[in-house]
Amino acid sequence: MIADHIMFTGVNVLLAWSVYVILLSGSVSFANGAFMAIGGYGAGVLTTKFGLPLVAGIPIAALGTAAFGMIIGLPALRTRGIYLILVTTGIAFCVKNAIEAIPYVGGVRGMRGLVGAEPWHVWVVAGVVGLLLWLLSRTPLQRILDAVREDELVARSLGINTVYVKVIAFGTGAALAAVAGGLYAHYMYVINPEHFGILVSVYVVLYVILGGVNNLWGPPLGAAVMTLLPELIRGLQAWRPIVFGVVIVILLLVRPEGLLPFRSPTARAKEARRG
Repeated sequence: MIADHIMFTGVNVLLAWSVYVILLSGSVSFANGAFMAIGGYGAGVLTTKFGLPLVAGIPIAALGTAAFGMIIGLPALRTRGIYLILVTTGIAFCVKNAIEAIPYVGGVRGMRGLVGAEPWHVWVVAGVVGLLLWLLSRTPLQRILDAVREDELVARSLGINTVYVKVIAFGTGAALAAVAGGLYAHYMYVINPEHFGILVSVYVVLYVILGGVNNLWGPPLGAAVMTLLPELIRGLQAWRPIVFGVVIVILLLVRPEGLLPFRSPTARAKEARRG
């Protein structure tokens, strides 16, 4: 049971960062549950049907998911606000329905025989991702992302290809979600489309909002709180869902900016110069 909590927390940390990367460019995605499914099923096919080791199957599936994310991102990212939310939500539904209709991957029954992932694997990956994102925050690329997020018109006037930046961020977020999906699938042994419903994408966005959209360490904190809190109040039995919901609402009301404080682009730039 403890191993399950450790594993699921690590998976959710990766998923939270997958949304955070997309938010860095000023976009939002409710399709990361679908990207997680593609990564999980893709890695599953490569390891169970083609005999590839897990260390090869997950990266290949992640690269394929990144390519898929960038392809659909090109038209999707031309929309804004509520329309982008609707488009990415539609992508999530389409992917889930497509998986259910493919007998090769088990259809609605799901895929079995996925093994090999351990809790420490996901935390090693999470540590590497966190390190890379921290290094990114201290490079000129971070300032490019800040410019695109804050004002696209100004960014374009400075010669920045905003579409390229947004699509790359979208594809990177898709790849991170796919890695989380591959590790999750190979820990669970069996997966089915219901594991990757639209609620997964909604929860992942909530992780980021709860932890803090504008802080690198906010999303993993939000993911940890929302993953472990239900277990901490398990003794409340039937009251647990109500208490969990009330606690989350209170946290969002008390800290609307997230559990970790806002770090402005100026503050990040000063830290990078000091480093």
